[in-house]
Amino acid sequence: TAAAGDVSSQLGQWPVQLQLVSPMAPYFAGADLMLVADSVPFAMGDYHSDLLKGKGIAVACPKLDETGTYAQKIADIISTGKPKSLTVVHMEVPCCTGLLRIAEKAIALAGSNLQINDITISLRGEVLG
Repeated sequence: TAAAGDVSSQLGQWPVQLQLVSPMAPYFAGADLMLVADSVPFAMGDYHSDLLKGKGIAVACPKLDETGTYAQKIADIISTGKPKSLTVVHMEVPCCTGLLRIAEKAIALAGSNLQINDITISLRGEVLG
């Protein structure tokens, strides 16, 4: 069903692209950090209300982006911001799981014991797990 009336954005920061965010940005300090595949908000109609609200986010595409520096950048966010949680949200397609691998590498680089909450979104926008 369609939402009635205006639906407010839950975005609490700018920029959102991983290439552009600063590891020292205040919105990462002690935050629930969410690393999001850039297709997710297009596939998932309730993305803002169900996932985005109250999160510090970084958006990336593990297939199309040049990801060589991503693990270190996320490690820097973890080391500097000391997030209280890390959620990786990706599509069910195989290339999107690369985002999960990047996050795992970042945790190792940061020397952190932060656990990853892995959320997979179907091509129809449903949360699979």
